[in-house]
Amino acid sequence: MSRRRPDADVPPGLLLVDKPGGMTSHDVVARARRVLSVRKVGHAGTLDPMATGLLVLGVGAATRLLGYVGGHDKTYDATIRLGRTTVTDDREGEVLTATPAGHLDDTVIRAALAAQTGPLQQVPSSVSAVKVAGRRSYDRVRAGEEVELAPRSVVVHRLEVHRVVRAEPDLVDVDVTVSCTAGTYVRAIARDAGAALGVGGHLTALRRTASGPFSVEQAAPVEDAGAALVSGRGPGFLPMTEAATTVFPSRRVAADEARALAYGQRIPATGSPGLHAAVDPDGRLVALLEDSGPTARVAVGFPAA
Repeated sequence: MSRRRPDADVPPGLLLVDKPGGMTSHDVVARARRVLSVRKVGHAGTLDPMATGLLVLGVGAATRLLGYVGGHDKTYDATIRLGRTTVTDDREGEVLTATPAGHLDDTVIRAALAAQTGPLQQVPSSVSAVKVAGRRSYDRVRAGEEVELAPRSVVVHRLEVHRVVRAEPDLVDVDVTVSCTAGTYVRAIARDAGAALGVGGHLTALRRTASGPFSVEQAAPVEDAGAALVSGRGPGFLPMTEAATTVFPSRRVAADEARALAYGQRIPATGSPGLHAAVDPDGRLVALLEDSGPTARVAVGFPAA
C-alpha cells in the first residue's frame, strides 16, 4: 500500500472564492485541495451548481472558523422568471408547468415579492441539501422518493426589485437583490412568489455577493486565492487573525492569558456579549472567547503550530 503524500506546508487562513457556475461547493473544495496539496479544506455555506459568487473556504486550522463565520446574513443578486415552475425551482430542473404571465402588472409583481420579506416560514426545495433521516433531500428525490420538507424560520431583510423585463410574451423576468439570514433559499422565494401570482416561478440566475462582512469584491478564482495563501498576500486570501477580527470584536490578551487559553483555562470576562477573537502580543489568533459569568471561556482554540 502506497503512503499518502504529506500535506504541503501552507499557512492557515480563509479563501474568498468567486465560484463559477457549473461547479458544486464540493468541487471548489476539491480543486482547492489540489491547488494547495492539502487535505484539510472546508467551506462555509453551500452554493448550488447554477449559482456563482462568494464561497468562503477554510484551510488548515481555519476550518475551525467555518462554523462561526457561515451563519451570518447573506446577500444575493438573482433573476426570477415568472410563468414556469421546475422540479428544482431553478433553471436546472425539468419544467413542470407553464402558465402565461405576460398579463401581470408590474405593481402586482412587486407586491408579491414584497410579501416575501420579513420573518417567513419557508419550505426548502425538495431538491436541496437539507438532510432527511441522515440523507440529503436531493439524493432521496433522485432515487424516486417523494420528499416533503418541514418549513423553517428565515428572515428576508430586504428584497429590492431592479427591473421587470418581458423578453417573451408569456414570461416575465425580474432582477432582484435579496438580503437574508443564513439558510434562506432564494429559489424558494421565486417559487412562492410565482405561486402567489398564480403563474409559478423559478430562478434563472443567482449570485452571492456577500456573506457576513465578506464581499465578492474581495474574492478571486480558487486558483488565484490559493496562490495568494501560499505567498501570504493577494486577493482572495485572509490570514487567520484578520479573518477572525473581521467577523468578531478583537480582544488583546497578555502572554500569560494566551498560555492559559491554550490549556483551555478561563480568563477575566470580556464584558460584552457574543464571541471575541483573542489575539496574543505577537498578533496570533489564540481562541474565540465568550463570557460565562465573571470569566471568559474558550469556544474554540487555535493552538500554536
